[in-house]
Amino acid sequence: MTLFKQLYLKFRYYIIGLFYFKYTIPALLYSWERDRVERAEPKLVTAEPFDSPGKLLNVESTPRGATFYFEQAELHISFLTRDLVRVDWKPGLEPIPYAIARQDWPEVETTLAETEDGWTLDSGELQMALAWDGALQWRDRTGTLFRQEQPPQRKPEGWIHRAPLEQEERIYGLGERASSLNLRQAEDKEGNPKTFRIWNFDAAGKYTPGSDPMYISIPIYMGLHHNGSYLIFYENSYEGHFTFADTATADFEGGPLRYYLTSGPPQQLLERYTELTGVSPLPPRWALGYHQSRWGYRTEKVIQEVVDEFQARDLPLSAIHLDIDCQVGFRAFTIDPKRFPNLPKFTEDLLDKGIRFIAILNPGIKYSRESNLFLEGQILGLFCTRSDGTLVSAPVWPGWSVFPDFTNSKVRHWWSRQYRYLLDAGVTGFWHDMNEPACFVAWGDGTLPPRSTKHFMEGRGGDHREAHNLYGLLQAKAGYESLCNHHPDRRPFIVSRSGWAGLQRYAWTWTGDIESSWGALHQTIATVLGMGLSGIPYSGPDIGGFQGNPSPELYLRWFQMATFLPFYRTHSSNNVEARPPWVYGEPTFSIVKAFLELRYRLMPYLYTLAQETSQKGYPLVRPLFWADPQDSHLWDIEDGFLLGDALLVYAVAEKGMRSRSVRLPQGTWYDFWQERQFPGGQSVTVETPLEQIPVFVKAGSILPMEEGNCLTIHLYPPVEGSGSGWIYSDAGDGYDSGRSDRFYMVRDENGLEVRWEEEGSYPFPYTQVQVHLHGFQPQQAWMDDREVGIEGRLIPGERFSRLYVRGAD
Repeated sequence: MTLFKQLYLKFRYYIIGLFYFKYTIPALLYSWERDRVERAEPKLVTAEPFDSPGKLLNVESTPRGATFYFEQAELHISFLTRDLVRVDWKPGLEPIPYAIARQDWPEVETTLAETEDGWTLDSGELQMALAWDGALQWRDRTGTLFRQEQPPQRKPEGWIHRAPLEQEERIYGLGERASSLNLRQAEDKEGNPKTFRIWNFDAAGKYTPGSDPMYISIPIYMGLHHNGSYLIFYENSYEGHFTFADTATADFEGGPLRYYLTSGPPQQLLERYTELTGVSPLPPRWALGYHQSRWGYRTEKVIQEVVDEFQARDLPLSAIHLDIDCQVGFRAFTIDPKRFPNLPKFTEDLLDKGIRFIAILNPGIKYSRESNLFLEGQILGLFCTRSDGTLVSAPVWPGWSVFPDFTNSKVRHWWSRQYRYLLDAGVTGFWHDMNEPACFVAWGDGTLPPRSTKHFMEGRGGDHREAHNLYGLLQAKAGYESLCNHHPDRRPFIVSRSGWAGLQRYAWTWTGDIESSWGALHQTIATVLGMGLSGIPYSGPDIGGFQGNPSPELYLRWFQMATFLPFYRTHSSNNVEARPPWVYGEPTFSIVKAFLELRYRLMPYLYTLAQETSQKGYPLVRPLFWADPQDSHLWDIEDGFLLGDALLVYAVAEKGMRSRSVRLPQGTWYDFWQERQFPGGQSVTVETPLEQIPVFVKAGSILPMEEGNCLTIHLYPPVEGSGSGWIYSDAGDGYDSGRSDRFYMVRDENGLEVRWEEEGSYPFPYTQVQVHLHGFQPQQAWMDDREVGIEGRLIPGERFSRLYVRGAD
């Protein structure tokens, strides 16, 4: 970067920084007022605290389990399935089941028995052992102990729950975290085990690795140790603090002690959790393509110039996102007609080019009698208030704003109606920002006053301490239902910065305002993996970082890694240099273009993974231990990931790195870029020139790729034995039935057999088919007993039922 450019960017940063100065006085006034009303709010004690439940007095069998009565508490054990159990310690506030998608569980037969040490309750898959003091032990179907819990401690308004951890145990999850993948590795500034805060938080324009909390906090974690793995989810939306030292401590400021527990391999854990909280629906196919965004696309003209440049350079583009500067005074549900004078025609023209128009939406409504939206909400009583009915207002981008109370179904319905005219104008989807909810402050938390802000809570009443973490989830629910109702023949697309358990049913997310640095690139992988293990499968970063100007090398390495993540979007702040793919010139541009084109060639594989996610709840991007949970060498790897079961990707997250060591799971792995094969269960060193990052394909995989109307079936034969793969296809949007093409591969001493089975009524979407063999030199090939030609390792042809390839001697 030239000296002149450096000076220009610093000057630009300073000038745009003056824009924020106008919010300083409102932030000071709000912070002072927030503290004043919070001090005046009475603090109610909801229960008598205790350090122990006391003596066990009585036991009752129930259709799903049992109830245990202690001197000071009750323990309700309910098996929802044989390997998923709900645990309730009472007394406590009953949670509103916003996170829970399924309520109709069949009865589970259990066996209750008294023992010398207490009681046992066995479902055949899980066994609970309850000690006389309320301590719990959990064993799997083989009798292996996988988790222990101490008796809970009751606070005046919350609970503390502790569970001793195995020495080697790793912990993953808690939603979105700028931390190590294994949360137990994280330390605070004093070198002590880090305490993670469960409280959705706006990073205010920039965060760095190690920042906590983040935008999406979910009280869920997975434990992995030599005796197996388990997952626990606490259905409590109050603020909490989790620490993982020798003991896992969950400390909630209010609410119930209700949690769900399941054990098994990671795949089974995510299936059970998403059976409980819901799977992500299949997205429209275009959403898996590339999205271009910037805070600074202020006018129709600017966007048209960006789109024209994409087309002139022959770059694929699926969506363009607009930030708040497209709005009228940063107001919700507005797009400035002066700067977008032909919006319906403009969005129609974009759609003709295959580009969707995505608009931003913040929940704060400007406190102004000149706003019909404000007047409607005030008349109908839709905004958050204090106990005396006074509107809660806080400064956000439009100025002083009020906030819809999404814990009221009437409010959600009203909010859903507001999307309609923008949808009629051709807006395809929305990204929800500032919905922690966030506001501007001079000190303290940048959100609404926790105790004095009252919420409807579906009629039973409550305050912001309970509703805060739910806010983004419920806004996403309202938006999702609006898009479903307005376009019942299209799949909704919503991206939400904030949320809670169950967000995956309604929205994707992104990793927010991370800085532009090599450390941030490395951090992105752990953050995305942690969200996937928390039930949120669709996420990705602002490529290159939101805040800062990445070097060409940093941007390139970030782009390469992001090519294999679910949400593929470049976005940046308004005070940094614009970041379209061509901004850094050559050779960066040509390499970026090659990876962008690779993303679209991989679309059949990505879309098939998305279908699998909608059925089983698996994240598309998975930690390496997903492939072999018993291999402890994989437990702490956070700079590599699996994309589905077939692809293994490692990032290059250091400046100037031209080779690196990678750990391979068990099995045989093909170098994606070359024909080399590597045995797994070891570390190998591979070259990492600027043009590549390490990518491997598991032997036995069938990797579908497309180019135009041609489907290429890449076969990576096993060393011996069999392999399989499949492709899901449909119209790419809507809800008509699709088709599955399943492939089964068997290797024998003479060659390779592939069988192709078709399911579903949707027409086969390709006009050409070819088979590409890797690590195998073909000599002759037969499709359905008819000999076909071979071009090197490529077999051009058509659909077949059986392919047999004889290898060269």
